Amino acid sequence: MTEKQSFYITTPIYYPSGKLHIGSAYTTIACDVLARYKRMMDYDVFYLTGLDEHGQKIQQKAEEAGITPQTYVDGMAVGVKELWELLDISYDKFIRTTDDYHEEVVAKVFERLLEKGDIYLGEYQGWYSVSDEEYFTESQLAEVYRDEEGKVIGGLAPSGHEVELVSEESYFFKLSKYQKHLEAFFKAHPDFISPNRRMNEMLKNFIEPGLEDLAVSRTTFTWGVPVLSNPKHVVYVWIDALLNYATALGYGQADSSNFDKFWLDQTVTKSWTDEDGKTWDFTVNPEINHMVGKDILRFHSIYWPIILMALDLPLPNRLVAHGWFVMKNGKMSKSKGNVIYPEMLVERFGLDPLRYYLMRSLPVGSDGTFTPEDYVSRINYELANDLGNLLNRTVAMINKYFDGQIPAYKENVTDFDADLAAVVADNIASYHKYMDAVDYPKALEAVWAIISRTNKYIDETAPWVLAKEEGDKEALAAVMAHLAASLRVTAHLIQPFMMETSNAIMEQLGLGASFDLVNLDLAGLPSDVTVVAKGTPIFPRLDMEEEIAYIKSQMKVDEPETDNEWNPEEVELKSSKDEIKFETFDAVEIRVAEVKEVEKVDGSDKLLRFRLDAGDGEDRQILSGIAKFYPNEQELVGQKLQIVANLKPRKMMKKYVSQGMILSAEHDGKLTVLTVDPSVPNGSVIG
Repeated sequence: MTEKQSFYITTPIYYPSGKLHIGSAYTTIACDVLARYKRMMDYDVFYLTGLDEHGQKIQQKAEEAGITPQTYVDGMAVGVKELWELLDISYDKFIRTTDDYHEEVVAKVFERLLEKGDIYLGEYQGWYSVSDEEYFTESQLAEVYRDEEGKVIGGLAPSGHEVELVSEESYFFKLSKYQKHLEAFFKAHPDFISPNRRMNEMLKNFIEPGLEDLAVSRTTFTWGVPVLSNPKHVVYVWIDALLNYATALGYGQADSSNFDKFWLDQTVTKSWTDEDGKTWDFTVNPEINHMVGKDILRFHSIYWPIILMALDLPLPNRLVAHGWFVMKNGKMSKSKGNVIYPEMLVERFGLDPLRYYLMRSLPVGSDGTFTPEDYVSRINYELANDLGNLLNRTVAMINKYFDGQIPAYKENVTDFDADLAAVVADNIASYHKYMDAVDYPKALEAVWAIISRTNKYIDETAPWVLAKEEGDKEALAAVMAHLAASLRVTAHLIQPFMMETSNAIMEQLGLGASFDLVNLDLAGLPSDVTVVAKGTPIFPRLDMEEEIAYIKSQMKVDEPETDNEWNPEEVELKSSKDEIKFETFDAVEIRVAEVKEVEKVDGSDKLLRFRLDAGDGEDRQILSGIAKFYPNEQELVGQKLQIVANLKPRKMMKKYVSQGMILSAEHDGKLTVLTVDPSVPNGSVIG
């Protein structure tokens, strides 16, 4: 018996500082689809997921909750495992970085790199974001706060999270030592990152300009793996977390059989000669595949390969960097009230629509926009109309015309059989090509091309007409067989995506639950099989208006995780909004307010601080991110503006409270605050 080819697929390990939304569900389902597909293609698959449980943010969360960090992450791990069970994730192992075996290997690896001279002790000073667990240079900050003398005193990371100046003793990893080696690897292995434009981003923006040595320990918190030779340090996240991909397989442990099978075996050597004539050799395992969100690509494409080079281990073959699901008003954010949690969608609509929607709607390498309208529409039109209706009609006709017995499959009986067969064969080939490329939208497009062609085949052959003539009995039988065969092919192709639907199709056709993607074609249809007496619709049509309203009602506004501080995304101008009901608009109180004072906010390039008289007895303070549009802000003093007066106050820049919002109009990149006639009394309600 020939030994199966191995295939290793990993999700990133998720940081359990809060409830996981559909972004994390997307990555995990995407890896699950690939794992199921490869198993159906007769690979020996190992699918890994898990949690990154160390770090300052976890320690702070636990302290806020009055429990130990271990108790905190234990509870989060239970919730995540329950979510993966709900989503039917077929992982082979769930790693936690607090697992004893992982911590032991991390500590030993750190000492090995220290002895080798790849890690050294120094001092680090830089801007640190606790939320991102990442250091930034001043030039990398999205917003800089300055004191009266112009000195930088803080700012915002690109994510919008606050940073603080950190100065501490730290161990550093010599990334610079491996720069040329990494450059050569990228050029010898141009398909390492997909989509490949992200490969160019990493090479041009981070590697070629020069790699700086990386701080890999912390002393300002204790929740992590202690450095054995200097326990006041804990190993920093990117060594601790990244090593999970190896330790989960048994690297550095007594039982390393999985590591041997899935990491060390099946390796190949690639070479590349640089402009100086030096040849670089690399050992790569073509069946190691990591999938990550684009926000953590740099760590996986730069730090991880260098760690493996330092440990003399084979490099992974492919790093898939997917985009994000965003909403009409930007990235998902609790403070915006636009977060979608998978549990709600599964409870309301079932698991398969969620898996289908997520895999169908996110273009490879790009962001996709989630809307309730799109979600319900895909269920109604693609799942209910296209696929569900095809199954219902087929089962009903086989029962009506052949007493529920599927006739034997014969080729080229009607004038339309050959074209249907060709379309099916072409799209099976396309499906495999796109599945290997992890291009799920196009793989599903190929499946739906088969479904669409099969629906057209019914109209072309008109079985209700053939049934009227005894001489057309053979043609009618061929049509029924072709319909059942096409649905069987469809059920096999969607099995990695929608297991319940796939099984239901096979059950209604009386074909059991045996699947094979290796030798799939129309002719593989078994004959004389009995379909169910009456098919049950696999996707009942939904009331569009009712279900869209339900999803929107579940997108609740929660308190921001950052103590209601300013998120710069919230002051960006938005060009499109969802429709709202009159009652929602009527709840907004817009008043006339006179500008009494206005000044630039120290330490911010964007904010102006207003003191306004809104006619309610005492002046109110509003901060607005419009400074660049009003370089001479004093021209606004005395003007009467329109403000949202009943907006919940929010803290900004840690020391200011903003008590409303100033309304403005934007056109062609220019912004103008909305004013009213000076004769209108302060506090007048606009409606």
